[in-house]
Amino acid sequence: MSAHHRTCFDQYSNNFLQVSSQLLRSSLTSERSAPIRQALKLWRTSILLSIAGLAGGLGNFAFQGMIARHLEKSEWGYVSSTLAFVSFLGLPLAIVSTALVHYIAHFQAANDEARLQGLLAGSRNFLLKITFAVSLLAALLLHPLSQFFHFPRSSLMLVAFSCVLLGLWSGFATTLFQGMAWFKRMALVGLVAVAMRLAFGWIMTSKYPTAEMAVSATTFSLLANLALFYWWKDIFKGGVQISPWNAEFFNYLLITTAFVGGTYFFTQGDLLVAQRYFGNNMGSYTAAGLLGRALTMVVAPFLTVLFTSRSGHKSGQAVIDQKILLVLYAAGLTLGSLVLILFRELLVKLIFGKTDPQAAQMVGPFGVTMVFIGLIQAIGTWALASRRHKLTILYGALGVAYWLGLLAIGKEPNQLLTVMPIGGGVAFVILGAAWLLPLRRESQEYPSC
Repeated sequence: MSAHHRTCFDQYSNNFLQVSSQLLRSSLTSERSAPIRQALKLWRTSILLSIAGLAGGLGNFAFQGMIARHLEKSEWGYVSSTLAFVSFLGLPLAIVSTALVHYIAHFQAANDEARLQGLLAGSRNFLLKITFAVSLLAALLLHPLSQFFHFPRSSLMLVAFSCVLLGLWSGFATTLFQGMAWFKRMALVGLVAVAMRLAFGWIMTSKYPTAEMAVSATTFSLLANLALFYWWKDIFKGGVQISPWNAEFFNYLLITTAFVGGTYFFTQGDLLVAQRYFGNNMGSYTAAGLLGRALTMVVAPFLTVLFTSRSGHKSGQAVIDQKILLVLYAAGLTLGSLVLILFRELLVKLIFGKTDPQAAQMVGPFGVTMVFIGLIQAIGTWALASRRHKLTILYGALGVAYWLGLLAIGKEPNQLLTVMPIGGGVAFVILGAAWLLPLRRESQEYPSC
């Protein structure tokens, strides 16, 4: 192993499970064992985040079950569609944040402390300006978009806007956490947010059983990201500011737009379609969607680690570790779908406190769809971190095409659930072929990678 790779490894390992790394260094000290140590840290971090993600997912599932018992079925359906609308309005900042995470992780892995600190200092002011601009844009688009998607009340949109604003500012913290590879801290903050959401939701929806109160619980939970200020000095250590806004960053930002937009339309776009066409009859559909989307949410930490790792390491042992992460992600996704389909009636009953045959019937198509969507998302994450621009653009284009297909055809729940697995399967075949063929040629040309 070269000195450059050892330096990258040491810097990378210092940001992954510091206590575990000390134990591993004492038992694995030879040069030949360095790839093993790196693999163990990467996998252990992924598993730790997945366990935290599972705990967070169970907490969110408990939250949904709780408010489903407090709210009428139509009101409960509005909660999920409103939160999807909030995510839609926050897409511009999500695009910028994802691009910054890539560059922060790249300098972190390269052990380039001067450029890292300069970028962090410059990004702080840059993110603040972007957040102000996106907040203004969200205010301008709130009314026309709410009319298009047929949201019923202005009070619901007011609560949604407050969630958008706080979500934009909390996204600043999330960007820095991920870029610095502070995955343990991310997991801790995430669990605290789940607890805050449960407590607020229980108290407020018991007294005021409306969708507004349930959405406000999510807004309140975002305050957990204020924990960033506790570690503020660990991030910003001074240095000359480096503005991220240059030609290279602008080009990468355009590619990131395709990725973030595609991810949204694949994973949450159907909720906006349902809100537009189903109105107050989307309670059963929302329950099936909640269970289906839980598949990708539980294993999403694998992609979080993959993106940060791939952004900084694109050769050697790291590539093998990243491919193993993809295999573990796919295995978790497939296993989760089987559990979901087998126990769908029980899971639906846990949400509503009673059986709902219509919702249970919808879980099957949703489970199949989300397996395809999850695999597509993994390929898109790999492509963006690897700077495979054409593949990332294809990912975004397929996401938009998928959503437009849902919008054109899915005017009834059975129509929407028919086109979703078909569209997801077709998109996976197209994107998978575009991803694997170049990888196969690269492995033949560069067998050492």
